[in-house]
Amino acid sequence: MNLSQLTRLQALKKHLAAFQKNHPKFGSFCTAVYQNALTEGTVIEISATSPDGRNYVTNLKLTPEDLEFLHALQELKQLR
Repeated sequence: MNLSQLTRLQALKKHLAAFQKNHPKFGSFCTAVYQNALTEGTVIEISATSPDGRNYVTNLKLTPEDLEFLHALQELKQLR
């Protein structure tokens, strides 16, 4: 890993800390979902409402490949 990459990782860590401070319940929500609901066939729905009232909604049904990816992300988190 070069100096530029380390600098980027430090910046990401700073942004993550700010995000966690601004949205303290989100981490607990993600932990609960990860521990209790991440199984093949689980449907995750995401909704976003813009300030002008437009609503965007999508969902996805978890596949074995999705679970493998999410577990790999969890392993990365444990490395810090």
